[in-house]
Amino acid sequence: MMYLVALVLAIGFGVPIAVIGGGLGQGKAAASAFEGIARQPEAAGKIQTAMIIGLALIESLVIYALLISLILLFLGVPSATAIIDKVVK
Repeated sequence: MMYLVALVLAIGFGVPIAVIGGGLGQGKAAASAFEGIARQPEAAGKIQTAMIIGLALIESLVIYALLISLILLFLGVPSATAIIDKVVK
């Protein structure tokens, strides 16, 4: 029983931490891109393209964290019953 509680708590904290990290990373990337565009307006197209690719990669990490947490939530760890049986005995 405690195993399931720990699993749900880990999932509950894992996704928000990933979202906070992703949000901070995206904010830093956008701020740096805007500074670069302000300093060199002629390079705006290249900077913007690199920024969009970077933001997509950051967002994909957050989506992977959500996917992994949903898998753990609905499918659990494959040997969860064996672990619980060993802990109880």
